[in-house]
Amino acid sequence: MKKKLLGVILTAGLLAGVLAGCGQTQEAASTAAPTAEETAPAAESEAAEEESAAEPVAAESEDASASAQARSLEDIKADGKLVIGVFSDKNPFGYVDANGDVQGYDVYFAKRLALDLFGSEDAVEFVYVEAASRVEYLKSAKVDIILANFTVTDERSEQVDFALPYMKVALGVVSPEGSLITDVEQLQGKTLIVVKGTTAETYFQENYPEINLLKFDEYQEAYDALADGRGDAFSTDNTEVLAWALQNKGFAVGIESIGNLDTIAPAVQKGNTELLNWINEEIEGLAAEQFFHKDFEETLKPVYGDSVDADSLVVEGGIVD
Repeated sequence: MKKKLLGVILTAGLLAGVLAGCGQTQEAASTAAPTAEETAPAAESEAAEEESAAEPVAAESEDASASAQARSLEDIKADGKLVIGVFSDKNPFGYVDANGDVQGYDVYFAKRLALDLFGSEDAVEFVYVEAASRVEYLKSAKVDIILANFTVTDERSEQVDFALPYMKVALGVVSPEGSLITDVEQLQGKTLIVVKGTTAETYFQENYPEINLLKFDEYQEAYDALADGRGDAFSTDNTEVLAWALQNKGFAVGIESIGNLDTIAPAVQKGNTELLNWINEEIEGLAAEQFFHKDFEETLKPVYGDSVDADSLVVEGGIVD
């Protein structure tokens, strides 16, 4: 579609380590050659008691994480900053530049939200997320808002609340120019790279289950795999693969649009209505100044040049043409 066209889980990790350690203790106690018949059963029983005692703690922690209460708009105002989840490796939408600063189309919008709420673009804390962790970070209240190229789907809408859209997108496929993939049928018997938790993963699993998928957690890992020849092609949002191909000689987008035309939108924890309504009011109000067209000019046009028409991608006021 050249014309149309991303935390803190240390607690869970520590608890997992406790469980693993308990399991190993029990196994060691039950399999080691006994030196005294009275000692081995006692050790085994002690390990079992430790494990049973630890299990409810882990379950309790998981439940607490899953049901953590999101901050209300008033809570955020009292704290003096927004906490927003963004990508760190999805250029030009959310990425860390050579100076270590986070940049991109989503980040530009995030800074505007901070400016309008607190009077300063710096009143925002960026938390780097992966595609598969976006829902979990909202559910566990690690972030207030996700602005990480989040495509609206029915399944996701059951778990989070999406605000009005600010971008249009479909899927695309990028591959080496010397063995360009121009039709999905060409992927038969080949390896397609996808990122876990993305619409591309879901689309190909549901519609082309026979295609071998090589899955990665992070976008940079996926692009490295494509560049190294570990896969024949990579699929994600067409806006993203086009930008990458333009920046990486020897690759091209052979399939410019596949699947449905979807929208990208901010997301909040389900039920955080006050915050959701404020974001919607922001998006509607920004239409008067064509904010997202300015966002495009500042963050995307330097990458796309004249190969992409802003109107084929940008959504103003939450209204999709």
